[in-house]
Amino acid sequence: MAYYSKYTVLNQLFNDRLVPLFYHSDVEVSKKIIAACYHGGSRLLEFTNRGDFAVEQFSELSKYVLNELPGMILGVGSLTDAASASAYIMRGANFIVTPTLKKDIAKVCNRRKIPWMAGCGSLTEINKAEEYGADIIKLFPGTTLGPSFVKAILAPQP
Repeated sequence: MAYYSKYTVLNQLFNDRLVPLFYHSDVEVSKKIIAACYHGGSRLLEFTNRGDFAVEQFSELSKYVLNELPGMILGVGSLTDAASASAYIMRGANFIVTPTLKKDIAKVCNRRKIPWMAGCGSLTEINKAEEYGADIIKLFPGTTLGPSFVKAILAPQP
């Protein structure tokens, strides 16, 4: 289960304003990447769910972070279904990031008081994400939407 409260995670996010993300198939390389981010001042890190046995790797990384990097908050991204979200939460994920808006993931995270960031690509999706209780909206894909999209939606959806 998550080690940090929802509010601790969100406060750290608002303080850092940046969430590095990565995936590497080698656990030892992943530990070095997390440690480098930690020693560089980051206290948040998003592990992306992109490889074979990623859940098992995350479980080991979660234990490593708790034992070796005090104050580091580890979360998981690229999740597309509630079962995966539950599996990662049970292994210590402190936040969840989705590339799409998924109501089933919203329910899992909200029930367990885990902050979640919904990937949205339209004003309608942003509105739905807010209705579902998303803590943060992630514009995705960011390179496609860009600053002009943000500027255009600020008035109707601040």
